[in-house]
Amino acid sequence: MGAVLLPPQEAGPDDVVLRWEGAEAVAVRLPQLAESLDHVLAAMERTAGGPLAALDRRAKQEVVRTLEARGAFAVRHGVETVAGALGVSRFTVYNYLNRAHGERAPERGRDEETDRPPAG
Repeated sequence: MGAVLLPPQEAGPDDVVLRWEGAEAVAVRLPQLAESLDHVLAAMERTAGGPLAALDRRAKQEVVRTLEARGAFAVRHGVETVAGALGVSRFTVYNYLNRAHGERAPERGRDEETDRPPAG
């Protein structure tokens, strides 16, 4: 994955500091995670044959499940990035994640795809 190990005192805000027996042992820097997510999304669009936003709801839910399995939501702003690529709200992405885990999102009286009040 291209990680770099650093002394803990050199850790930046996006680095992961690992502890061993209560003491900081090493910092791990995973470079360009956000760029990696962009590459994964671009590859998924190529596979889908077009923009992910054009997919139907079930296909978008599958995209979210696949991205979660790949760790996309561990990346800072991952949910926002994925929501933008899918053309849905952050709430909808969280709803898809909840469904993937067998949970129901609380009703908010909003359309799941647009995050707007239902028409009619």
